Amino acid sequence: MSGILYIVATPIGNLEDITLRAIRILKEVDLIACEDTRHTGKLLAHLQVKKRMISYFEHNKMSRGVEIIRELEEGRNVALVSDAGTPGVSDPGFNLVVSAIDKGISVVPIPGPSAAIAALSAAGLPTDQFHFVGFLPQKEGKKRKLLESLKGDSGTLVFYESPFRIRKTIQFAHEIFGNRPVAAVHELTKIHEGIFRGNLSELEGLIEKVPEKGEWLLLIGRTP
Repeated sequence: MSGILYIVATPIGNLEDITLRAIRILKEVDLIACEDTRHTGKLLAHLQVKKRMISYFEHNKMSRGVEIIRELEEGRNVALVSDAGTPGVSDPGFNLVVSAIDKGISVVPIPGPSAAIAALSAAGLPTDQFHFVGFLPQKEGKKRKLLESLKGDSGTLVFYESPFRIRKTIQFAHEIFGNRPVAAVHELTKIHEGIFRGNLSELEGLIEKVPEKGEWLLLIGRTP
C-alpha cells in the first residue's frame, strides 16, 4: 500500500506560525522533502524533530521527484515543505503533487502560512476577487507585457517581487495601471515587517528609504 504525501505549510518568518498538526506530521512521517536541508534543518531543530531529509528544488525536481515517488510507492509517508509558506505555490512542489496524483498516491494538505493570503488579509484592498500572479519576470520587457495583460482584471492583483526590482516594478505599474490603490508588504512576519499603503504615486516615495533586502509582496487594487 502506498504512503501518503503530506503538503506541510511552514512559517514564512516567525517560527511561532506553525500548527500543532504540522508539527505532529513532521514527527510522524518517514521522510521530509525540502528545498534546502540546511534551512529546514534549523526549523526541525527548533521543533525538536529528528527526521531524514531529502532535497527537492527547481534544479533537481525531475530526478529527485522520481526518488520521492518511489519512497511513497514503497509505503513510506513523505512530508513536502518549502523554505517558507505553503509548498506548491510558485515553487516546484506542484510537479511532485501532480506526479503523486498520477500514480494514485494520496495527497493531503496540512494548511498553514501563505505569504500571499496573509498580505491580502492586511492590505486593506478588496478581497472578494483577487488574482495571484506570483513572481514577476525579471526582464523588463516581459514584465511590462505581463502587467499590460492584467489591465482589465477586476480583482486585486498579488505579486511577489525582489527587493532589487520593487522600485522599478512600482514605476512600471504606475505607468500601466494609473494611480490605483496599492499595498506593498515587506519582510512579512519578520522583525522588520512593514506594510506600506496608499496609491502607486505615493508608494514610490514611501519605500525609497527601505533597504534593498527582504522579499516584497505588491498588491494592486481596482480603480476606485
